[in-house]
Amino acid sequence: MMTKLKIKSGDVVRVIAGDHKGTEGKVLRVDREKNKAIVEGTNMVSKHTKPSAKNPQGGIVKKEAPIHISNLSLIDPKSKEATKTGTRIEGDKKVRFSKKSNQVL
Repeated sequence: MMTKLKIKSGDVVRVIAGDHKGTEGKVLRVDREKNKAIVEGTNMVSKHTKPSAKNPQGGIVKKEAPIHISNLSLIDPKSKEATKTGTRIEGDKKVRFSKKSNQVL
């Protein structure tokens, strides 16, 4: 069974635990089955690659590794602080809003 995630791709988040605590970035991809997200510019790992037709030089490539959702906190667009989210119905649409500034995300 998959859980309901509060973070979606495109959101700006801050890492709140682990080696990369305090760094911020945009969510590139979310893996709902593993409850992990890939955040732009954080949790960079070195991957050693063999020379190939696509990459004739080979060598060491830096890339983002997934971070568990529990270690991420959504950033409020107004106050630039960590916030929780809620949902409400506006008209006939369900929207997410920041609980700190009450602003629609």
